[in-house]
Amino acid sequence: MTNKKTLFIDGKEVEFTDEPNLLEVIRKAGMNVPTFCYRPDLTSFGACRMCVVEVEGRGIQSSCTMPPENGIKIHLNTEKTRRIRKTVLELLLANHNKECLTCDKSGNCELQKYCEEYGIKRIRYAEKDEFHTVDDNSDALVRDADKCILCGACVRACEEHQGLRVLGFANRGSNTLVQPMAGKSLSDSECVNCGQCAAVCPTGAITIKSQVDKVWDAINNPEKKVVVQFAPSVRVAVGELFGFEPGENSTDKLNAALRAVGFDLVFDTNFSADLTIMEEANEFVSRLQNGGKLPLFTSCCPGWVRFLELKHPDMLEHLSSCKSPQGMMGAIIREYLPKYYEDITGENLVSVSIMPCTAKKAEALREEFKRPDGSYEIDYVLTTQEICKMIKSAGVDFKRIKGEPANSPFGKYTGAGTIFGVSGGVAEAAVRTAYEVVTGEELKNVVIDDMRGTKRVKTVELDLKGKKLKVKIVNTLKEAEKCIREIKSGEADYQILEVMACPGGCINGGGQPISCDDSSIKEKRAGGLYQDDEKGQWRKSHENPEIKDLYDKHLEKPNSHKAHELLHTTYSDKRKNCYISVGG
Repeated sequence: MTNKKTLFIDGKEVEFTDEPNLLEVIRKAGMNVPTFCYRPDLTSFGACRMCVVEVEGRGIQSSCTMPPENGIKIHLNTEKTRRIRKTVLELLLANHNKECLTCDKSGNCELQKYCEEYGIKRIRYAEKDEFHTVDDNSDALVRDADKCILCGACVRACEEHQGLRVLGFANRGSNTLVQPMAGKSLSDSECVNCGQCAAVCPTGAITIKSQVDKVWDAINNPEKKVVVQFAPSVRVAVGELFGFEPGENSTDKLNAALRAVGFDLVFDTNFSADLTIMEEANEFVSRLQNGGKLPLFTSCCPGWVRFLELKHPDMLEHLSSCKSPQGMMGAIIREYLPKYYEDITGENLVSVSIMPCTAKKAEALREEFKRPDGSYEIDYVLTTQEICKMIKSAGVDFKRIKGEPANSPFGKYTGAGTIFGVSGGVAEAAVRTAYEVVTGEELKNVVIDDMRGTKRVKTVELDLKGKKLKVKIVNTLKEAEKCIREIKSGEADYQILEVMACPGGCINGGGQPISCDDSSIKEKRAGGLYQDDEKGQWRKSHENPEIKDLYDKHLEKPNSHKAHELLHTTYSDKRKNCYISVGG
């Protein structure tokens, strides 16, 4: 048995085990110090100097970079540490664009929060009077260099999660900036629009490109019928911004809140997740039985799709031709909703989706999804953060509102559809259907534990009644790049590769409520989706009665000619449209 290791925090003895730094020990003990640059799932950087503590015999130390040591005595809020933090805040403000009232991050800005906590009332240093142009050419994100505090969190997130180097430090001294290579815009870079940079940004330097005002304009136009869909992982995160615990399922409350905001019809993207499984599982079986290109890559994640188009266009044949659930629902709504509702026509219909993902904004604007009249299958994409702002501004009491069901058709879903929101969920859902298609037998145990959890890499071997199937599941594009290299070198022995760009999957998408300081939130959101699956009336996509009805009335069967026209798409080499970073 190892000896207990302890240190002292403000005179209190605190035990520590494998915490990587003092900051994690401090948080474990129920205390905290401010920080801008530290994120639990990124390397420690020690740039902001806000998390300084005083260590007896060692002076001022950065708590995010100093490892814990047995017996040391640290003090969190001495006169010296507080003076340093206040000076840091004043220096940051002197170099900051202080349009706080109109900033998208207002109310959720860490700089704003700490200035209030530390009572910063005036700035003793000369303030900047020259500002940079805001980079708002991206379909997903907005970058404002004058709100950047050089914490480097976005740079590390891009490289450590995605293996990309879209952002980096440029210039020196007071002219230092974080920007894409050569000062280009995000839209001209190899940015995959995942939004992980915005998720870790403590200020308004990188924010979600909002479409809230455009959606309000559509809702308030009496000549328009505005319909909305929302993704699997939104339901277990939206409640966080209204005081609920992470992972609490708010499906019915969200249905009701969206109607209260003014949406005419509310549908569930879980339905089209089931539809995606019908198409993708049958596509996989066809490739498996007919010698098609394997491993089959899942195509639900637009960040992953763009990554392939930019970095590995020679691998696009492996990518499933299925549209994502958002794309399938958009197509189904456009094609068939007027057949079910007499007051809806192609001309007055406005289609909105609510996604956990900033990349979905860019996905909706793909040329492949443009209709003959120049419009798109989905008009506007809102993130979880954006819809919460709309609900609040509409005066809806989310905690008290009584839950309601989604509209039909396209509102029912199975447990297979709901687990799409977590890494491994797409593969698990596909196997539930593929097993019965291949074997002709009922799959009684639908839970595949080895596919679950938020680990970055999972490999699972399955037996489809004598047919061996190996599935690899990864999240983050950095891990996906390793898989591509395995396949190209001939080392890969799996038949399905599921990739989600965001750590843990869509539950941790760039448009979800920000949870930089609590790495357990991903697990709680995942748990909420698994619970929804467990409680579902149906747990296999092919059991969904509305899916069966859609095929019977309109699509004939999975992978039919009509299904391919409506639910499948193509991909292309996008390298000529952007610069590629060296070593990225």
